[in-house]
Amino acid sequence: MAQQSGIPDTSPEAQIPPLPERLRAPEPVIVVGMVIWLIATLAVWLGDLGPDRALTVCLVGLGIGVLGTVIVLVQRAGVRRGSKGAQEGLDS
Repeated sequence: MAQQSGIPDTSPEAQIPPLPERLRAPEPVIVVGMVIWLIATLAVWLGDLGPDRALTVCLVGLGIGVLGTVIVLVQRAGVRRGSKGAQEGLDS
């Protein structure tokens, strides 16, 4: 039943369920991004494609993927240690 007062319904029935684990996992996104940057890097390097900075851009993309992987691993180690500052949802 809709409320007339304009206050949102916070009953348990109205709560949005959490996303499934497979949609919250950061690993697939990081891996897919790194693979795409690796393909782009190889295409630019071997095919001599794009302007002079294209290879630099591709290498920076790969570097960001590595940085993302390191961040996830450090946060996951923090979760295992029980650190209060660790990101939630990385318990696997």
